[in-house]
Amino acid sequence: MTLRNDPRKQATALTYDTKKPDAAPRVVAKGYGLVAEMIVQRAKDAGLYVHESPGMVSLLMQVDLDARIPPALYQAVAELLAWLYRLENGIEEGPAPQVAPAAGKPKG
Repeated sequence: MTLRNDPRKQATALTYDTKKPDAAPRVVAKGYGLVAEMIVQRAKDAGLYVHESPGMVSLLMQVDLDARIPPALYQAVAELLAWLYRLENGIEEGPAPQVAPAAGKPKG
């Protein structure tokens, strides 16, 4: 069975060091099934926001663990970070970000 057809829940976690503005966000956790559920639960327990977008997760699952996101995903992740900023600052402008079809498969 290929990963694309895998019916289990998937989850990824990103980190972004704002003190290094030239550095891209990194994938720090990813997994399927029970591991995915644990990633989401630990994020919620830590008071972190969880954005559920199957398209975004599918793209991020292709990025190696502890690797920076590839340039092909910069815009999609930037929209996600902008959504998070608005949420954290009480600005409820616009819907949650969606993965643009142009994001395509990451290279890297």
